[in-house]
Amino acid sequence: MRSYDIAAFGAPLQRFDRPTPKPAGSEVLIRVAAAGVCHSDLHIWEGYFDLGGGRKLTMVERGMKLPHTLGHESAGEVAALGPEARGLTLGQRVLVYPWIGCGNCEVCRAGEEQLCLAPRFLGVHCAGGYSDHLLVPHPRYLLDISDMPATVAAPYACSGLTTYAALRKFGPLLAAKPTVIIGAGGLGLMCLELLKAMKGRGAVVVDIDPAKRQAAKTAGALATVDGAAADAARAIKDAVGGPVWAIIDLVGSRATASLALECLCKGSQLIIVGLFGGDITLPLPSIPQRELTIQGSYVGSLGELTELLALVRQQKVPPIPIRTRPLEDAYAALEDLKAGRVVGRTVLTP
Repeated sequence: MRSYDIAAFGAPLQRFDRPTPKPAGSEVLIRVAAAGVCHSDLHIWEGYFDLGGGRKLTMVERGMKLPHTLGHESAGEVAALGPEARGLTLGQRVLVYPWIGCGNCEVCRAGEEQLCLAPRFLGVHCAGGYSDHLLVPHPRYLLDISDMPATVAAPYACSGLTTYAALRKFGPLLAAKPTVIIGAGGLGLMCLELLKAMKGRGAVVVDIDPAKRQAAKTAGALATVDGAAADAARAIKDAVGGPVWAIIDLVGSRATASLALECLCKGSQLIIVGLFGGDITLPLPSIPQRELTIQGSYVGSLGELTELLALVRQQKVPPIPIRTRPLEDAYAALEDLKAGRVVGRTVLTP
């Protein structure tokens, strides 16, 4: 089995050759056909999340041991089945749900494994898809994708699921008012396509990169705004055509959160998804006085991924721009993502 791993945080990924694992019990071995490169992979590769004020949450503190194989957007085919694995056939093409919990706690039993306090996330806590094979603990985490290419399906495991779960939190606001999407990277373009499929009122997309704003225009944004402009807040309000009720921040930086808060009106809702990092200072009385809802949204449940794939099929959701690269380009793909050179999603193919 061949993989490209973090051997030292912030250093180039290294190739590792190991024996291909044999699935035991309910495990399933997947031959990886596609592995998306997500911005979260950058934080894991760097070894920390920025908490602001010089504080960091390190991957070591989260229990990570090196070497580690990244990759939580994985799709491929069933290569081998453990003796207790049921409901799959060899060669079946599947998408991997990576946000796996302990399976025993109250949260997991409620179907919200992504919120488990003892997670086993593939590519984060366990080996992921930057490899030619991936071991998955149970068939229930594998969804059939026999009707779509693996390179198209793979980003739905995070980029699609994350934005779908976040958009659902707006409830009736989605259809009633235009949504402001901050960030037009892979998540932003996915969010825009899913908003249309969910019968949303449309979106104003904010990004500091002209190429990404153009990609959002091409994908059908109502308008685009340069988030770095001095009058960005006013431009957003003008583009929306009135009060801004719903903002989804797919960047999650001090600058983007501050811009979002400047735009919100009384009774409006901000959902923060991005993990870029930093912190903000917010007067507490302003939250009840303006009746603001500020909510985080982290990936999504297995049930939501099932719903998402059904939506994609029913509404014939077009894929976001995807660039495929060979697995050995994994480190170069991370470098390009960090430098802002990626429009849409990069997908590695072993």
